[in-house]
Amino acid sequence: MIDEKTETPEKAGTSGGPSGTGTTHFGFREVAEDEKAGMVRGVFDSVASKYDLMNDLMSLGIHRLWKSAMMDWLRPRPGMTLLDVGGGTGDIAFRFLERGGAGVTVCDINEEMLRHGQARAIDQGMLKGFADGGIDWVTGDAENLPFPDNSFDAFTIAFCIRNVTHPENALSEARRVLKPGGRFLCLEFSKVVLPLLDEIYDKWSFKVLPVLGEKVAGDRDSYQYLAESIRRFPPQDEFKAMIADAGLSQPEYRNLSGGIAAMHSAWRT
Repeated sequence: MIDEKTETPEKAGTSGGPSGTGTTHFGFREVAEDEKAGMVRGVFDSVASKYDLMNDLMSLGIHRLWKSAMMDWLRPRPGMTLLDVGGGTGDIAFRFLERGGAGVTVCDINEEMLRHGQARAIDQGMLKGFADGGIDWVTGDAENLPFPDNSFDAFTIAFCIRNVTHPENALSEARRVLKPGGRFLCLEFSKVVLPLLDEIYDKWSFKVLPVLGEKVAGDRDSYQYLAESIRRFPPQDEFKAMIADAGLSQPEYRNLSGGIAAMHSAWRT
């Protein structure tokens, strides 16, 4: 069952920042801030059933190596608990448990993605909940997480934060729910740093991805948005500074595949 948790007393009033009165970007379009979350939800409602297949096609399967590299850097251990935000289909959660971590809470704003993740968990025989060393599935917003302060040993967010209306709020929430000494890891598409690869990647993103989306997922517009959202996301050093501004310590990053993606790490002190 997907839980819908409400705000806890411990976190009431902790999220600051803009309140939906201005504009923000939705791909290359400018939209009202208070409309973006619903528009993003619509994108992932549309692609949920084909999301994992499209990830394989879009990245030629390389996203699997990136996620494994994320687990290598996190180094799950017995007793370590994880909050995975925006991980509705369970890719990160499954890897974390397979590597020896303890319970995982997957929190995603999109119920269709969570349902798909739950179905995958059932297929793999992963029926236990968080308290028993398995997975809880929770509907929630990255900018207003429904968990108390100091709740988790680790926080991961993969290919999600660029879709958040105010990423700075999501980073602050990550710090809040981590225990002192807890680890923050973000995996996200980033700025290509290798000459020529950036041109090839641009052509792939804007010429091929929307066509794949149309042919495989029946949704060209959603994959056009996803390509545009990658270009609007801050480059590595700028995002590293945002992580530091949110109060997370020792931020650093590692480029993957020439900067097509990057992993960002930091700590809650």
